Amino acid sequence: MRRCCHNSQVTYTVLLAEDDGPIRKSLGRALHLEGYRVIAVPDGVQALAAAHRERPDVLVLDVMMPGVDGLGVCQVLRAEGDRTPILMLTARVETSDRVAGLDAGADDYMAKPFDIEELYARLRALLRRAGAGEENDSVLQIADLRLDPDARRVWRGARELALSRTEFDLLELLARNEGIVLGHPTIYERIWGYDFGPGSKNLTVYIGYLRRKLDPPGHPPLIHTVRGIGYTLRQP
Repeated sequence: MRRCCHNSQVTYTVLLAEDDGPIRKSLGRALHLEGYRVIAVPDGVQALAAAHRERPDVLVLDVMMPGVDGLGVCQVLRAEGDRTPILMLTARVETSDRVAGLDAGADDYMAKPFDIEELYARLRALLRRAGAGEENDSVLQIADLRLDPDARRVWRGARELALSRTEFDLLELLARNEGIVLGHPTIYERIWGYDFGPGSKNLTVYIGYLRRKLDPPGHPPLIHTVRGIGYTLRQP
């Protein structure tokens, strides 16, 4: 895992595996311009070799690659005990494909085509979740919300909130992905381990619980609904 400092900022290494040459080149250039050190490879075999050799901070893997595909790379690394954050890129949007990626051990996924700014945001979120380069990253702070995952305690301003286990897990998921819109299926899979489908009201109910506890009179809302997609937590 190589990190170097330029102007007091940490440079993270991204391992990018994409078999489409033009996409690999343009995406690698975009990540480089964003400040990442990029290792770009065309297939899963080279991705595994680079992961063992370079110890990157985060991996971006295309699902469909010749030989060893993205799912295979993910499964091998997880079987070896490697917990490096992995973002999967896929042209498939079916729930079964998304579930396959998460079951293989991926931390997140994006469907092609995607907005490059969203990719940057998701990489930042994965690095925050992994605690890469942060000495005090265990405590999450967004506006006047503070969340301590280790102690499982949360405050809004000076007031400590009493949350159930599911409420805390849901709030932590949203906080670790600050500014990113998480879809209903993703939240269901991360919190409950199963997508109950569009007819379920579980998520709506728990979002309501959280809002009542997080947003007393005089406090701007932190959790926002993106109609037809899901929820995001962001600064007022």
